[in-house]
Amino acid sequence: MSDDEKMVPPLKYGVKLMSIGFLLEDDQPVIWRGPMIVKTIQQFISSVAWGDLDFLIVDLPPGTGDAQLTLCQTVPLDGGVIVTTPQEASLGVVRKGIGMFQKVNVPILGLVENMSYFTTPNGDRIEIFGHGGGRKEAERQNVPLLGEIPIFTEIREGGDKGVPVAVSASELPPGKEFMNIARQLAERLKG
Repeated sequence: MSDDEKMVPPLKYGVKLMSIGFLLEDDQPVIWRGPMIVKTIQQFISSVAWGDLDFLIVDLPPGTGDAQLTLCQTVPLDGGVIVTTPQEASLGVVRKGIGMFQKVNVPILGLVENMSYFTTPNGDRIEIFGHGGGRKEAERQNVPLLGEIPIFTEIREGGDKGVPVAVSASELPPGKEFMNIARQLAERLKG
């Protein structure tokens, strides 16, 4: 706790982090209804010693529920980034998310397609979940496609070790793609 009784977020690779996972036992499930979600988001905004930040990035679950609405009502947002996978089932949820952000006047900064493809050891590109769904939806919504994140072992390994692929494998395609997305967002937000 800080001098003013706020939670001090851990710092990793120059990024301050806060997660409900830090406050729970490893195997403890999070089974919360709306009021608990609302309270936690409000506490993470007001009761964490964030200090001076260039950006505050909030990773939310998919959907248009209490978490998203509470965040939009609690903090003046500069924009939202929508993450999808290429298949239509994911894109349906994306459309609802974009519609919600538009209704509450939060600009969409762009769309990121996750799990876009897999590259085999001999260099063949396999699009397991379909092709171009994120690009088509970005065009349909008239928002930028910020990037296409491939399925790479290094992403999983980095996640397991707590080392982002942009740090551990910045020279590989997924590391470069994450850095490209970050640059685009920084330009759009500071521009």
